Amino acid sequence: MNSDKPLLLLDNSATMTVMGEGEFQCRRMTFEETRAVLDTFSEEDVRLCFTNAAIVNNIFGYLGIENKKYKHKDAHHIAVGQEALIFKLYNAPSATQPIIDFDNGWEAKKIQNVYVYMQYMIRVK
Repeated sequence: MNSDKPLLLLDNSATMTVMGEGEFQCRRMTFEETRAVLDTFSEEDVRLCFTNAAIVNNIFGYLGIENKKYKHKDAHHIAVGQEALIFKLYNAPSATQPIIDFDNGWEAKKIQNVYVYMQYMIRVK
């Protein structure tokens, strides 16, 4: 892997930032494919560009993706030939809104469902 072109891990906001110019190829991926791609890159050759910390803190573990200590990078552009994995989050209103009561009198209410799907992207021009 060329260290000046690390694999970028992007979320919704970071994706829109890096796609400011150029031509790209994208395709949806399964979670298994995503894990396999990440396994082909060393920890040093991956840059975490998420603006949403919940992806690392919650979604990585749920999807069975090892939470390595990837270096963080603010995403401003993607180079020609550079690859990225995109963690696309989709929030939908909850059809049910159960309330959880805590011992201290606090309560929490479910207001939405969070879905995630994966895409692979490479800048071709």
